[in-house]
Amino acid sequence: MNAARLHDRSAGPALVYEDVPVPDAREGEVLVRVHAAAVTPTELQWSPTSITRTGEPRPLPLIMGHEFSGVIGARGPGVFDLAEGDTVFGMNDRFRDGAQAEYCVARAAEVARKPVTVDHVQAAVTPISALTAWQGLIDRAQVAAGQRVLVHGASGGVGIFAVQLAQQRGAHVIVTCSAANADFVRQLGAGQVIDYGTQRFEEVASQMDVVFDTVGGETLDRSWQVLRPGGRLVTIAASAEKSPDPRVRSAFFIVEASRTQLEDIARLIDRGSLRVVVGAVFPLAEAHRAYAHKPERGKTVLTIAS
Repeated sequence: MNAARLHDRSAGPALVYEDVPVPDAREGEVLVRVHAAAVTPTELQWSPTSITRTGEPRPLPLIMGHEFSGVIGARGPGVFDLAEGDTVFGMNDRFRDGAQAEYCVARAAEVARKPVTVDHVQAAVTPISALTAWQGLIDRAQVAAGQRVLVHGASGGVGIFAVQLAQQRGAHVIVTCSAANADFVRQLGAGQVIDYGTQRFEEVASQMDVVFDTVGGETLDRSWQVLRPGGRLVTIAASAEKSPDPRVRSAFFIVEASRTQLEDIARLIDRGSLRVVVGAVFPLAEAHRAYAHKPERGKTVLTIAS
């Protein structure tokens, strides 16, 4: 099969389009014929891209991109609730090869049936981003009606879903983004938009019940001051994982696969309650260009099978 594999982590990234063996589905796993896979540039900063689960250096080359949409091509032993030919979307384990290839392997519990109202390209940008927003806002922050929620990076892959989910739960949503995306995020449900290029958000937002941070760095550092007493901050910024600040480490989380939540997300999409946004599309053979491209909004997708 064809795949885009990372051969050098230092060259930002050095991806090679090449032929590699088709993986096998083992106990509890499915082999997915990938139609589309999303690009997450920050994956180069993820620990599993550099080390194994036991902490040893992870050997190269490897396949990145852990969210996908496709069709089940084979089932491993013990998989009974999915069938060959089922159309699915999902995310697989970050410590294994990803989905930027013609086939990938995932645990059956990591995939769900694809929403029927979107195509594979749209479905491929959904699993990691939507699950991250869901787990950060609903599971961790427990956003409720009437609360004030600040979303940093509202026009990005995760931010797009975070704005919509917070608004649907009855929160008043304040966001930071560029002026060019102000109207776009208002359409998603933002009640107030702060242009990070001309305004400091801490001069506008205050007494926030929840801050959902996708940016990190100085933005994260300044966010503590806008929380009300007892307010909650959650961040997905990769740099927060090893922060010396215990508050930051406690606020940081890594998304986990969940078929139940993917099924809930698919239902919201099919009801028209959750909008999916694709930033740019490249063929798999041009994965190196896809990683260099920064879309105005949303995430980049690699198309693989037709």
